[in-house]
Amino acid sequence: MPTCRRKRVLLTEPSPTLLDALKHDQNREVFYLEETGEIFENYDAYAARMSFYRMKHFQCEVTGKSGLDYFQALESERHEARTMHSRFPDQLKAAVLKAVQWQVMGRLDHLVEAVYDRFKDRYYPDEKVYVDIQGEKYLARVVLVYPPKTSAPAQSPAPVASTSTASSPLSDAPMAIHRLAEDLKVSVKDSIAMDDPAKYVYQVQVLEEEKQPGYGKNHEKNKGKEASRGQWSGSLIDVQSPLMSRDRLAFSKSILRRFIRDCVDRDAAVASPWTVKPAIAARYGVSNVMPEDIRIGVETLKKGEIDKRKKIWEDKEGPAAKKRRQMMEEKAAEKEKAVAVAVAEQRQREERERVEQQQKMKDENDKLAQKQKKKPVRYPTEDLDVVLSEKDKRAGMKLKRPVPSKLAMPFGEDHETNAAFLMSWNFLVVYGQPLHMSSFTMDDFEGALRHSVIEPQCQLLAEVHATLIYILRTVPFNRHSAIMSLVQFKDEKGDDELLGVTIEQLTGAMADIGNNWERAPLRHAEGREGWEESMVGCLKDHANLENFPRLREILTRLLFAPDSLQEPTGSTAPTPYTSPAPLRLTTPTAPGQLYHKLPPRDRVAIISFMVSLAISSKAIHQHMEWCEEQLTALRKEKIEVNRTRKQYLEEMANLQGEAKEEAKTNGNADEDVVMHDSSELSDVPGSDGESAPRTSTRRSAAKEREAARAKASSIKQAQAEHRRLDEEVNKLDRRLEGIEREFRKLLGCIRVKPLGRDRFYNRVWWFDGMGAASLIGSGGTVQYGTGRIFIQGASEFDVEILQRREENIEDRRRIEEGPEGMLAANEWAVFNDLEEVQEFVAWLNPKGVRELALKNAFTKWWNHVGPGIRRRAADLNAHAKIPEARRSSRKSAAAELLREPYMQWTNRKAVNGS
Repeated sequence: MPTCRRKRVLLTEPSPTLLDALKHDQNREVFYLEETGEIFENYDAYAARMSFYRMKHFQCEVTGKSGLDYFQALESERHEARTMHSRFPDQLKAAVLKAVQWQVMGRLDHLVEAVYDRFKDRYYPDEKVYVDIQGEKYLARVVLVYPPKTSAPAQSPAPVASTSTASSPLSDAPMAIHRLAEDLKVSVKDSIAMDDPAKYVYQVQVLEEEKQPGYGKNHEKNKGKEASRGQWSGSLIDVQSPLMSRDRLAFSKSILRRFIRDCVDRDAAVASPWTVKPAIAARYGVSNVMPEDIRIGVETLKKGEIDKRKKIWEDKEGPAAKKRRQMMEEKAAEKEKAVAVAVAEQRQREERERVEQQQKMKDENDKLAQKQKKKPVRYPTEDLDVVLSEKDKRAGMKLKRPVPSKLAMPFGEDHETNAAFLMSWNFLVVYGQPLHMSSFTMDDFEGALRHSVIEPQCQLLAEVHATLIYILRTVPFNRHSAIMSLVQFKDEKGDDELLGVTIEQLTGAMADIGNNWERAPLRHAEGREGWEESMVGCLKDHANLENFPRLREILTRLLFAPDSLQEPTGSTAPTPYTSPAPLRLTTPTAPGQLYHKLPPRDRVAIISFMVSLAISSKAIHQHMEWCEEQLTALRKEKIEVNRTRKQYLEEMANLQGEAKEEAKTNGNADEDVVMHDSSELSDVPGSDGESAPRTSTRRSAAKEREAARAKASSIKQAQAEHRRLDEEVNKLDRRLEGIEREFRKLLGCIRVKPLGRDRFYNRVWWFDGMGAASLIGSGGTVQYGTGRIFIQGASEFDVEILQRREENIEDRRRIEEGPEGMLAANEWAVFNDLEEVQEFVAWLNPKGVRELALKNAFTKWWNHVGPGIRRRAADLNAHAKIPEARRSSRKSAAAELLREPYMQWTNRKAVNGS
């Protein structure tokens, strides 16, 4: 049984409600966990139990492997049990189990030792053993077992009957063998004396061994050895136990312990006996009925153990009853004495009460005065508890936050479409590697969704849809689920018209479109031709009115055109998403001719629906697991880089300290030399005997110069080593920056997290540099995906927290955010300009825990946030359109459209075969 925190995991028993339902309501639906056989009344209990089983907190009880979930630990135990049962001799199983049944031993190891000592020299018919013949080991099978001729004395205890029998060489009647081995009440010494295993005679048949081929010179040497071993194959030999042995992989203390632990169990009560599990006992003929003498002995032992523990507990609890009574009498006497003293002192106490009352009144007044003083607040604290003081305002702290623009969002104030648009773009860019798609900016994605002409075609749209179609081929689906959903809606609500098309007409038009979508070759080299029909086929099999409420309207727009198919006159630039839909669509038309007329809002809805399905695909999950592995490797590398960097900094500090000491030492030496020279010049020339001191002085000066040169060389080497270490530290700093960027990319594939939250729980998002996108291009150029900072209103949970505040949060929000800057729950707004972002960062108050973390995040990534916003602004200015009075022709309009950035995007990661 797998263990969790060293305790066995007990299976959940059915609730009394389910047991009652088994009698009265047998058709009641329940949740069944097939792997364990557990039954749950509701899904929450089932999911909670499954989540518990999936935690990596379990341990295999047999192998000791930890860090497994429950099912892995259970499979490990089953695998080990199968391996162990296949190795353990079948002939020993029944005898061993009969020996351990009803044994009372505290530790399993003691039981294993007792059983091993009994059976290590006893062998049974049909058991495979090794026999020592003339110094060589041969594999053999026990054919017959001849017990000793002498029998046990009559006064010996009656042994447990063994099912193992052998034929006597003089009679065909079977006789019991190893009859005392199964009775552990008899000591090993007595069992050997009454039934000596060394006196048994075993008739064994030597088994033929596989011949090993010889090579080179060894072949001739082995040939004679093989011939000598081959002469014993098939021979019947009588041997005794000293010349016999078992394979250690089949019988040893460790495998015996595993076998017994797998087959027996024991209650948690004191002095409980070991019992063979009922299913195993029935298989090997072991009795499950406890003999009366054993039951009486177990109960006697259990009672003695309980009495022993009770006595120990009473000794620990306190003194005996006599001492306890004596202590109570002494306490009563002391109490009476204390009462007498209290009566004597009562008058004095009453007199002191007046003075104490006055002093108490004075102390209370002093405490009230101290409480009125404000306690110093420790920062950072809860953001909503931070209020700007006059000192902060004079220091330049901004009271009002810059207003993020709601209209500057890609789809204005249509918050549902904005959320779906951001989610879809983020998915397509983050999972560019498993999707085989090159990165593109959010502006390119928005421009592609607004592309409203059939020629020239938008390659970005074709690649996005084709990629999602390919990955949805691996996601399970129900054939014709959309048609079945529409037919069910027709049966329930009636066949009313939508845009002039009934459900019957719509399902009829859908019948012959996109039926082969999961096998259609949407090749990159052919411009993904036919992706519109495949998209309709994908929606037919994956979507229904429940998971895609706008399915009917979108399919109607894709499959039916108005009576006149003429293009509207005027500009061929992308039309806004709010373009009015035609009143009646009556002409069945191919999707490839109508997709360019589909409003951007509907296009976002289609892509968002396909993305929500693609998240569950196997390719995405495998990529997530790969990212987890890479994150683990990056964490380890970061630890090593930081350790090496710290070591280099310590070496640099040591070198700098040594250089200072040497400089100080050199300065003192120079002073000594100067003083020595001045003393020499002040001497008056003497006799000829003064030449010797002058010679020694010159030698001393030469030595000092050599020492100075050596010290100068040492200082230069230290400086060179310091410069080298400084360069290494700079390299490690650059690697740490690269690790942070890689960490952001990989973490964005697993879970997208905001930069942080402000004081009102508004979430701040910066989507650049995640997944397949990169913050730095080749050559160190700045890259961006959005080039903007998005603000999302607080979640419903955070809104509840704000509403529970005692103060009026709405009034404070009007002051600090402004009425136009207040965002509803999950509402989106954006900062497009760098100046607005800088003002927003300056508005953040680091005294609050949330805004301090948000400000630190901006500081960490500002070298990429600021340049990205500036480069996006430069790109928008470079591609800004100059209004023309009049266009010359449609060709010039098409050429101008081809110069748009989203039209110049190409998929460099596309697979050639698809």
